[in-house]
Amino acid sequence: MNLSPNLSLSEATKSATAIRHGIDNKPSAGHLAALKVTALKIFQPIRDHFSEPIAVTSGYRSLALNRRIGGSTTSQHSLGEALDLDADVYRGVTNQEIFEFVRDNLEFDQLIHEFGDEDNPAWVHISYREGNNRGQILRAYNSNGKTKYKSWI
Repeated sequence: MNLSPNLSLSEATKSATAIRHGIDNKPSAGHLAALKVTALKIFQPIRDHFSEPIAVTSGYRSLALNRRIGGSTTSQHSLGEALDLDADVYRGVTNQEIFEFVRDNLEFDQLIHEFGDEDNPAWVHISYREGNNRGQILRAYNSNGKTKYKSWI
């Protein structure tokens, strides 16, 4: 099943952790509907713009999977509203280019420059909430072993 022309449900739900621990990572009908919207409003415009493969390193996460990996209890991944993208996997486009394209061209709830360095995030977190997007831009960094966030300047 495809969520958008270039994103399959299996790509958006695949998790080595879920497989390893026997965790069901199948979205509910509501989460699937949100995931489709996220794919169409976020993933597909990026894929169309760059005409290059874009890896989803984290998509939908069931509550059990999210707990297992230590994700935030309010993670939009568990609602089908967020994708972590990593173009550097394919080396056709940089994560920074994705970040800048989304920032400058798409409607989003959160856009997070995740770790990496000033020039290129390790991956890009993007969330989308139908009709309720904040347009919040953050940078994730490590402080004493904890993930912290600061507003993008």
